[in-house]
Amino acid sequence: MAPSFQDIVEEARLSARALLDYGDSFFHPTVRLGVTGLSRAGKTVFITALIHGITRGGRFPVFEAFATGRIARARLEPQPDDAVPRFDYENHVRTLIEERRWPASTVDISELRLVMDYQRPNGADRTLTLDIVDYPGEWLLDLPLLNKGFEQWSAESLALSREGPREKLAAPWHEHLATLNAEAREDEPAARMAAKLFTDYLRACRDERFAMSLLPPGRFLMPGSLAGSPALTFAPLDVAADGTAPDGSLWAMMRRRYEAYKDVVVRPFFRDHFARLDRQIVLVDALAAFNAGPEALHDLEAALAGILDCFRIGRSTILSNLFRPRIDRILFAATKADHLHHSSHDRLEAILRRAVAKAADRAEYAGAAIDVVALAAVRATREAMVARGRDKLPSLLGTPAPGEVANGDTFDGETEVATFPGDLPSDPEELFKGTFRGLSSTHSEQADYRFLRYRPPLLQREGDDEPALPHIRLDRALQFLIGDKLQ
Repeated sequence: MAPSFQDIVEEARLSARALLDYGDSFFHPTVRLGVTGLSRAGKTVFITALIHGITRGGRFPVFEAFATGRIARARLEPQPDDAVPRFDYENHVRTLIEERRWPASTVDISELRLVMDYQRPNGADRTLTLDIVDYPGEWLLDLPLLNKGFEQWSAESLALSREGPREKLAAPWHEHLATLNAEAREDEPAARMAAKLFTDYLRACRDERFAMSLLPPGRFLMPGSLAGSPALTFAPLDVAADGTAPDGSLWAMMRRRYEAYKDVVVRPFFRDHFARLDRQIVLVDALAAFNAGPEALHDLEAALAGILDCFRIGRSTILSNLFRPRIDRILFAATKADHLHHSSHDRLEAILRRAVAKAADRAEYAGAAIDVVALAAVRATREAMVARGRDKLPSLLGTPAPGEVANGDTFDGETEVATFPGDLPSDPEELFKGTFRGLSSTHSEQADYRFLRYRPPLLQREGDDEPALPHIRLDRALQFLIGDKLQ
């Protein structure tokens, strides 16, 4: 689609905001780090562990400036954006350590400012401000809507809903859709019912049995204060891609509300937050896709490609910083690496690297640095060798979350058990061929992969200080994301 007048105005506003940000950053060096990921990927845990480790003396041997003592002090300060909720760090720490529960999932944008006083390798004292922006990955998948009309979005959404396990999940919505005449007079009850059934379909796709990732519009699953508003009361229609909506018709009504969604939700997010990011980490729960089956893995691959296509990427220069900020480093992180034996961590990284390969090639060509890591921001398990007959199997020791089921046993959330998670294939293509069985097609006992959910670890306090949070490769992620800014 050709740029509209509104798009041109938005670009001018972005350039003006970039000039203000650049002027402030010139005197107070600042990195805006975006943290995102699709549902249950561990965004909240990642940010909490990052802040806790840097401010409370965590174990980060690979994070060079921290490990060598060049970071003299790190502290939280009031965030710069008064209209954005503060990331609730203190409560999240309490939930992890004292209650041994995982914090609630991200449903809205939040922000936190971390200021680090450090010494450069030449001995000069400097200060770096890290503004961490936490936002749902589902919002990223809305950005392509800015370049799509209602008719194109409808056609793509309908085609996707007729593929694989989605078709059965979408059946109630499809039945209602068949009763609608798009050219008939606008009908509020019909629109509300269509939006409800469409949202029910999206919600069903996100269930752990299916673990689908491509689920725009993102706000339909996390409406917040917009719940029930016309901007969230629309759904795809089966209309001609090149057709014209009659005035006063249901079609015109749905198109108008689709455009309102972009104006009220998508554009402000892009302008005020997304377009201002310098660095980005995308957290990926690949294990959930392995649990669900091949369709979920391919859906995740498509979602990651869509996410990477949304970023304004490229080498950061003075000119780009002044007029068109770019993200020059993106880290894709496969979370929950503690659910696998360490011998499979390289394989998990290889699978994620394969999933983002095509999009990553384009990003690197544009001058952005891309990396992939398998990590656990808070490690919930530890490894052990467990005897089974004459054999000794590499196993994990941890406390499964209450209600988790394995081998016919239902766990109470209090008992620590030893589990053998199995091995991932050494060749990533084995998974992408789609020959493994998941929860979407069979029972949990017959699925090829079944990764349990664990409670956070039981930690021992040392005096009055909070204990360090154990992790896997969180320091490697920090070194990639901001290590160069501390030189």
